[in-house]
Amino acid sequence: MEQELEQVTQIYNMIVEYMVTYSFQIIGALIILVVGIIIARKVANGIFRLCQRKNLDVTLSRFFASVVRILLIAAVMMVVLPKLGIQITPFIAAIGAVGLGAGLAVQGLLSNYSAGLAIILTRPFVVGDTIKVQGVAGLVKEVNLSATILSNEDNELITIPNKHIVGEIIHNSQADSALELEVGVAYDGDPGQAVEVVRKSLQGIDGISEVREP
Repeated sequence: MEQELEQVTQIYNMIVEYMVTYSFQIIGALIILVVGIIIARKVANGIFRLCQRKNLDVTLSRFFASVVRILLIAAVMMVVLPKLGIQITPFIAAIGAVGLGAGLAVQGLLSNYSAGLAIILTRPFVVGDTIKVQGVAGLVKEVNLSATILSNEDNELITIPNKHIVGEIIHNSQADSALELEVGVAYDGDPGQAVEVVRKSLQGIDGISEVREP
């Protein structure tokens, strides 16, 4: 029991000594951190609005804004940590070693991210395009770093990992595409009447210009 109390006392004394030594540095570091996060958020939002005014794709605009925000926060942390008496050099070396091991462990995930970056930069399609790839077709709803999300005519969301898109043949209509459907007619039925029923049923639906008979 006495040994445990002695350990607690030593820890308490270390905390008190640290607070006395770095009290002003801690307050200054917290102020710098809060101000830095606010500035990073405002700058990122400004970058996003600037990209939108330049008519850049929304996905590319968000990517640029996120990168700027992360870089600014990282710069703020490099200023804050030394003020708390924490050396950042060992952390950088440790992050590098961990990053190497993590990179080997998550090669599939990294390939999705690198493919997503290629899609965002080369822009073979953008949000709002109608594409077909890997036998799947739909309207592009989102283009993230890890995956692309499509929506088909049944309003189903289809998530395609980006590594399965890059390097494949992509059909991009950049608008609504023609839809081919088959309607069965009984042998004793009237095909002309069936076509007329289908035509009347589709009248008034946006995006449908004509119904072609076989």
